[in-house]
Amino acid sequence: QVRLVESGGGLVRAGESLRLSCVASGRSSFDAMAWYRQPPGMERDWVARISPRNNTNYNDLVKGRFTISTNNAKNAVHLQMNNLRPDDTGVYYCNAEWWDYDHPKSAWGQGTEVTVSS
Repeated sequence: QVRLVESGGGLVRAGESLRLSCVASGRSSFDAMAWYRQPPGMERDWVARISPRNNTNYNDLVKGRFTISTNNAKNAVHLQMNNLRPDDTGVYYCNAEWWDYDHPKSAWGQGTEVTVSS
């Protein structure tokens, strides 16, 4: 069973940085890994995505401030968040996707909370 564990959340002031990490177990590789976030009282939204070939995509709201990366083993994903703003506050979730024969699969972490004060 695939398990994702996030870490690195916390309370910071606007303009500061945080680095989130997510480590996967139960599978050696994935077709994509991504970060999502859920602001208080709002729905979960996509933040950034990375492929095994290190192709990346970013939500326009974080482009230029956040950087997604993986390790060499492709079983961990990081999110470097710079110049944080109060509207970046939320619970950040790690997501991994893969194919099990013809069936798409997905797993989620439990989330790590990020709070940015003004």
